[in-house]
Amino acid sequence: MTTYNVSRETFDRLKLCQEALSEWQNKFNLVSKNSLEDSWNRHFVDSAQLFPLLPEKAHSLADLGSGAGFPGMVLAVMAKEKTPYLKLTLIESTGKKTLYLNHLKEITGCDNVEILNQRIESIKDKKFDVITARALTALSDLLGYARPLLKKNGVCIFPKGKSYAEEIKQASAKWNFDYKTVPSVTDSESVVLIIRNLTEKGRY
Repeated sequence: MTTYNVSRETFDRLKLCQEALSEWQNKFNLVSKNSLEDSWNRHFVDSAQLFPLLPEKAHSLADLGSGAGFPGMVLAVMAKEKTPYLKLTLIESTGKKTLYLNHLKEITGCDNVEILNQRIESIKDKKFDVITARALTALSDLLGYARPLLKKNGVCIFPKGKSYAEEIKQASAKWNFDYKTVPSVTDSESVVLIIRNLTEKGRY
């Protein structure tokens, strides 16, 4: 995590989240058992790599399908000190996971985050500068979830695995978008996709 030059306070908050993950995993099966053995790199560092990619002027971020808080809660902890004006909304439809996310919010003191126990498609009255999601669904479907929630000139930031090129190809059949790839710091075959100018083909 020193890659991102976080303060001791931020580091300590992230370690609290890691401890909570270990404690709650047995009850709620929040992440895969194999990934728990190296949760710091597999989940925390993997999520933290998105933070320096966020636009400097972004004031709102939605994390779709937040699950165990990756990347949304990690970004909230990092933003608390570095960009306190950034407000994050974590959207998770599973009740037990939102219970866990609220626990993380409480133990970290992250008052910059709102947790919604809703289905993504049920949210009609909110727009965001940035949309993130990690390991939720294929890119074409992700863009379908993101488009109604994205402000004009907004950006999507999605970590993707080794099949990212095929996902981009499939998504391009339905969507117009500009993108760039940033190599993942945790997996040489993965990337972070940064997507702008998203429109559905045939609609403007």
